[in-house]
Amino acid sequence: MKCTDDCHTYELDTFMSGSGQFKKTDDCHESPRKDELHFYEMRPDGSKIDGVTNEEVIRVLLHRINYLNNVGGKFHCVENSRAFMYLEEALYQLNKRTKDREKRKVEGTHEP
Repeated sequence: MKCTDDCHTYELDTFMSGSGQFKKTDDCHESPRKDELHFYEMRPDGSKIDGVTNEEVIRVLLHRINYLNNVGGKFHCVENSRAFMYLEEALYQLNKRTKDREKRKVEGTHEP
């Protein structure tokens, strides 16, 4: 993983099929595919750039781990169950923060 700006855009390491290894984005050899993750950005001037949220990324991981651990069942293990539980807690805390910001009428602003 490599952050390419002020924590809004990331180049992700790609798992290379058949190699059992990750292809690092900062490696001297270029990977034919660069996976990028861009988060929603609200600039101080009020302009906005579309992107994903922390909550959405966590929901993707919850869905994937649930599938691998339970639906597909091929990778069921205690560690997956614990990771799922901690991700649920992280999502709960982020949603709680948003509700608190909405209640204080500062959601969608740069106010603390």
